[in-house]
Amino acid sequence: MSRRSKKRLRLGLPKGSLQETTQKLFTRAGFRLRIPSRSYYPEIDDEELDCILIRSQEMARYVDQGVLDAGITGLDWVIENRVKVKELADLRAPWPNYGPVRWVVAVKNNSKIRKPKDLQGKRIATEVVYLTQRYLKSHGVKAEVEFSWGATEVKPPVLADAIIDVTETGSSLRTNDLRIIDTVLESTPRFIANREAYTDAWKKRKMERLLLLLTGAIYAVDRVGLMMNVPADHLDKVLSLLPALGTPTISHLADDRWVAINTVIEERIVKDLFPRLSEAGARAIVEYPLNKIIE
Repeated sequence: MSRRSKKRLRLGLPKGSLQETTQKLFTRAGFRLRIPSRSYYPEIDDEELDCILIRSQEMARYVDQGVLDAGITGLDWVIENRVKVKELADLRAPWPNYGPVRWVVAVKNNSKIRKPKDLQGKRIATEVVYLTQRYLKSHGVKAEVEFSWGATEVKPPVLADAIIDVTETGSSLRTNDLRIIDTVLESTPRFIANREAYTDAWKKRKMERLLLLLTGAIYAVDRVGLMMNVPADHLDKVLSLLPALGTPTISHLADDRWVAINTVIEERIVKDLFPRLSEAGARAIVEYPLNKIIE
């Protein structure tokens, strides 16, 4: 049995909408992360990590206080909590809840409010009070801002004149007969660190190694590996078709009339590229999945 590491990094993982996708990210990065249904302490196959589930809304505050060394939360909650943490990476990915979300100003479709200036003297319901106050100040507007405990989109026009709410596609707002008049902030998931913890050489190295794996997994999400055999006299023609991530690897085969090419491409172009490669003389074309790409 291996000796348990004495050095530990206390890492906050987001509970709620980001939880499932965060678990998927760690899995793709090579970790075995298990989140028991009734526990706030996920199990991970890294003896140097202590993971704790924390709501995204609170994550930045605990990282700022040093209760956590690092954590994953949205940029919106970093700003809303008015904390001083070190942002190490933008973890946006083409997965549910890991893409950009917007905090928007929305009103009823029949509202006379058309622009930010029209919010003067109005009542605004929101979960992000500080963000809202900052936004209003930037437009020179004074309005009544009240904290909303949820179901914010149902409050106009009786309980509020306008809302500032988060949306990914806008579908929920449209369903509730609301229209967007402005965007307050675009937010994505961020990896943040406690400033003091980041000055600790061991913790800094641990965070950077962890991020190398996480960002490598994200970078590989929409890419695939491609290898093929190509007649040497067709090489230039085939290479001209490859929008490679970097310079393709070219290897000589036992038959010096042929070479092997290995490269990385975006998955979305595969279906159009394969026929063109075949027509250019490539043979034994193989597509294979990637878990991580480290630049």
